[in-house]
Amino acid sequence: MTSILNLSQKVMGKVHTKLTIINRGDQIRAKDGTITEDKIRSVTLDRVLVDTGATTLCLPPEIIAKLGLELLKEVDVATAMGIGKARIFRDATISLYGREGTFECLELPGGRDPLLGVIPLEMLGLEPDLKNQSLKVLPTESVDTYLTIL
Repeated sequence: MTSILNLSQKVMGKVHTKLTIINRGDQIRAKDGTITEDKIRSVTLDRVLVDTGATTLCLPPEIIAKLGLELLKEVDVATAMGIGKARIFRDATISLYGREGTFECLELPGGRDPLLGVIPLEMLGLEPDLKNQSLKVLPTESVDTYLTIL
């Protein structure tokens, strides 16, 4: 039995990814000339945990502050420690694997590592590959496209 457990630990693993997060409001202001391109706030994070137990992008407060994201609302969230309050911020554009989208961002308690949840993954056509500890980029063209309207 020990050998089966050891094998599964070697085969399955966590997926981490590098992603860039950009303040979408800054991008809009730069486009209309209100600010210059060099004033667009962004961060690149090297080891963001892909977490299929998380709904959306989750960032610690210091990264949200650095990006200058706008508070949208406060909500109840289910955590491993029970129901708690969390703040949701708007207009976090994420870019990875040549895909880009703008999402809400949930504020994590201080000291927690960033998480990339299922909604951005699905919207960007990315799928965790636990065996290879990577993200699989799903096709956007032909009959194999991940985009569907049924």
